[in-house]
Amino acid sequence: MTVADLTAAVLDGSYGRSPAEFNITSAFWLHHTTRLPGAEVTYRNYYVLLRVGEVFGACSFEAGELDPSYCADTSGRTLADVLSSDDPLPVRIAALDAYLAAVEPHHVSASAEEIVLPAGTPDVRARARDAVVASLLDVADGTKVALIGVVNPLVDAITDRGGICLPCDFNLRETASGLAVSRDMIEVVDAADAVVATGMTLSNGSFDVLLTRCREQSKPLAIYAQTGSAVARAFLGDGVTALSAEPFPFSQFSSRPSSLYRYRTDL
Repeated sequence: MTVADLTAAVLDGSYGRSPAEFNITSAFWLHHTTRLPGAEVTYRNYYVLLRVGEVFGACSFEAGELDPSYCADTSGRTLADVLSSDDPLPVRIAALDAYLAAVEPHHVSASAEEIVLPAGTPDVRARARDAVVASLLDVADGTKVALIGVVNPLVDAITDRGGICLPCDFNLRETASGLAVSRDMIEVVDAADAVVATGMTLSNGSFDVLLTRCREQSKPLAIYAQTGSAVARAFLGDGVTALSAEPFPFSQFSSRPSSLYRYRTDL
């Protein structure tokens, strides 16, 4: 299955209610920056979010990929309208995420393990979140872990467990710990024993390539997702072996306890 196959199945009603029955009640665009204490890197994040009932569909995207004026004409549309349109890919991923989260919210899923992140400063919460992500894989001493989408606390969480991190990112050249960052996803995946990847692979169109590569090589693939967390969940057992799903509102927007949802499956 590919993301396009999943979208077609949703539009065909294979996942239950028709997406034409779900109205987008609000659409919004976020620009968010983070720079943790002592760090030299400022993370710049952009999100499109679509609310449907009690859930939000979320997708991060690159600077300049989507104008905030898009939101003005999106509230009131149905998810079927967006999913069958030629809207930008991040918007369609957010709509797919909203649909799948609406028919099965993470907080009621029988397959999900709820983990409550502690209250605290941004670095405390980031490290707690990334420790959960690192725990998705069994990392023994010397395990080579491809990290697709670099988050420095996650690099540390992998190495603290004895793993050898092979980082890949389009926007960074070096991690805070001095590791060179590759721009070639296939190169690091092929060299790795296991893979941890951001949900942003859904928004830049590389998810299907990554999924196929891991399937072909029978490599564990863990996804950490604010982007498309319910979309990534649909691939559990079909290439995705574990998932850290963090639905909106995300942990970086609060200092209070918040939940993420851990899913595991056999390879």
